[in-house]
Amino acid sequence: MPEIPGQQATKIYPTLTGLPLSFQLDWPFHKSTSGADFWVLHGDIRLENSGGLHAPVAVNLSATVRETLPSLEGKDVEAPVINALRKQVDRRQVEFVKSGKLVPVHFSSRFYDFKNKKWIFGKTTDEDITRLLLRKVYWQTLISPTPVWLADPTEALYVESTAGHLLALAAKLKEDGLITLQGESASANAALMAQKEKFEAEMQAALSEIEKKYAFERG
Repeated sequence: MPEIPGQQATKIYPTLTGLPLSFQLDWPFHKSTSGADFWVLHGDIRLENSGGLHAPVAVNLSATVRETLPSLEGKDVEAPVINALRKQVDRRQVEFVKSGKLVPVHFSSRFYDFKNKKWIFGKTTDEDITRLLLRKVYWQTLISPTPVWLADPTEALYVESTAGHLLALAAKLKEDGLITLQGESASANAALMAQKEKFEAEMQAALSEIEKKYAFERG
């Protein structure tokens, strides 16, 4: 989606568990300096609407997956990297803190189907995709109000669907009066923004599950 002149919008990528995330990724990947056979990309996952919680990460790209990529630049690999990080958040493998050290995240063959030559992040139901679209429009509107591109291939890849199917589900949300849809872009209607308590409760519940996991591991 083309950038709007004069605007530097924060792009929100919600998780299936309900957390509104944004990503800062320091492109490109570089060869590991430890001598290991992998490439590294440093980045930061910010949990929006949380008062500054974030997760500094070092994405470790395996040599096996590297062979499938046309390059290590963002234009060729940003979508699967963002989705691999989102999936690790879904699995409670990433902890959000006020400050902290880099956490290694493996960007490996678990996310790639070599037989069919495609990225895999887990099939989802239409109900799950619809919730994801609603969260995306809600959080984008709240945090950095700009038209929300619902045909974003990053989103389609995350839920193993197509941009066309996402837009078909979005059309139903338009019929329900929750969003205004113009082409591939959506904006939130008052009926959607009125559901603040619901979206924030989902976010807090997902964050609480992550915090409980790490509290247990620390004893």
